[in-house]
Amino acid sequence: VARRLSLRKHPECHSMAGGKAIEHLAQTGCRQQLTFPLPMQQQRNCQFSFSGLQNLVNKAIIQKEQEEGIQEGEILSCAKDIAAAVQHAVAVHIIQRTYRAMLFCIKNSILPSKNATLVVSGGVASNQYIRRGLQTLADVNDFAFLCPPPRLCTDNGVMIAWNGIERLRAGVGVLCDTDGIRYEPK
Repeated sequence: VARRLSLRKHPECHSMAGGKAIEHLAQTGCRQQLTFPLPMQQQRNCQFSFSGLQNLVNKAIIQKEQEEGIQEGEILSCAKDIAAAVQHAVAVHIIQRTYRAMLFCIKNSILPSKNATLVVSGGVASNQYIRRGLQTLADVNDFAFLCPPPRLCTDNGVMIAWNGIERLRAGVGVLCDTDGIRYEPK
């Protein structure tokens, strides 16, 4: 969404990563200006998906560009409102699915009856809006809430790659012969 809104060109966000730019703009946006239906409402499971939401957001951006008479890549006057609406839809989707997972774990005695804990990490955990929503969810359901400081909530891809490096070093669950592998960092 940040890429589609060209937030690298936005004067308030030019040096921010996409998620951080969305969160920053959402703080002063009005989420009620646009409403995005929540993903996967017909499916009663714990899975997440944002592809449908991304498609709806893209269509809304195209419509707004046409209304404002601007080309793709230019900054929409309603970018803050779009950011706020998207952030809210993502947060609600995550909270609903997490709540289902909590109920599933309780019903199936997967978690202890007392002292259950909700742990949130990864890039999404650096978003304060989502973090506050999940904190509230944990509080209302008598779960402890653990979340690393935002500076440690990095992209999941980085964490997965780091795990791979550690497993490779330990020789656990990774290719036995690494002679033919070339490493090409960005």
